[in-house]
Amino acid sequence: MSTRQKAGAIIVAAGESKRMGGIDKMWALIDGKPVLARTIEVFANCNAIDHIVIVLNKMNLKKGRLLKKELAAAKKITLCTGGKRRQDSVAAGLAKLSECQWVVIHDGARPLVTTDLIERCLEAARETGTAIAAVPITDTVKIVRNNKVKQTVPRHVLWAAQTPQVFRYDIITEAHSKVSSDATDDASLVEQIKYKVVISPGATDNIKITTPDDLILAESILKKNGQ
Repeated sequence: MSTRQKAGAIIVAAGESKRMGGIDKMWALIDGKPVLARTIEVFANCNAIDHIVIVLNKMNLKKGRLLKKELAAAKKITLCTGGKRRQDSVAAGLAKLSECQWVVIHDGARPLVTTDLIERCLEAARETGTAIAAVPITDTVKIVRNNKVKQTVPRHVLWAAQTPQVFRYDIITEAHSKVSSDATDDASLVEQIKYKVVISPGATDNIKITTPDDLILAESILKKNGQ
């Protein structure tokens, strides 16, 4: 960003890993390193980020403290407990950010994010105060009711949202204070209070760990990229 304003990152890692077959995905290993550790390291190494808030469930707070100590990052890292819903966890993280004009929200389960992607999203957010990483959908999408196709949606208008998602601090706090309905991402909250959300090109490698097969895919991507 051309004028240096502080940016804080909220790494959301308080989920229940329901589709991981009993494995807590945040502590699952990818090439010998926990998923969450890989995610945090990228943000710790990003010059654009000043403060990192890691949102965990109560059961993982102790592990989180140990991980923070092991990482020994130079920048400020704060831990906090999440809420019942994802947006409750983000709100808890927002309350811990200090003196940041920009907020970068990221899924702890996306460990293959890059510093370049974070910085691109921050730059894109300057246009309207909001920007999210996203990739175009390549599959044909059908609207189905009662197992019958009702409509084929033109795929050129469809994008798959990722994180990071970047917001000016006042915008995201306003969204969380005004919108109480459930949301699967923060951009949808911001959309409901009528702010324009800009797309910043994401990355197909920026996968979210959701099932055990994703751990294998992530290791394959790391090897492909020589990491």
